[in-house]
Amino acid sequence: DVQLQACGGGLVQAGGSLKLSCTASGFTLGANLMRWFRQAPGKGREWIASMTSDGNTDYADSVKGRFAVSRDNAKNTMYLQMNNLKIDDAAVYFCTKESGLRKRGRETQVTVSS
Repeated sequence: DVQLQACGGGLVQAGGSLKLSCTASGFTLGANLMRWFRQAPGKGREWIASMTSDGNTDYADSVKGRFAVSRDNAKNTMYLQMNNLKIDDAAVYFCTKESGLRKRGRETQVTVSS
């Protein structure tokens, strides 16, 4: 059964950092195109970062220079390091498997206070 579980969200002050995790089961995360998305209340889904199977990364302009994607193949886990968080970064975050059978993972809430 293909599953994705995001965790690591929480409450942080503006300017602070959080590191999210996306752990996969039922498939090899590192062999797939993976993405991070977020969705703020009342807004649509926003793509924020991708990592290919080759390890190449790409970022939305809104997070470029502040967020970084990495992965640990041994743990079958992808990470999203979020630095210098802003109020506008508050949202639910989730990861997706984009290769083959697409899958959306469970969400984790990020709250940013002023």
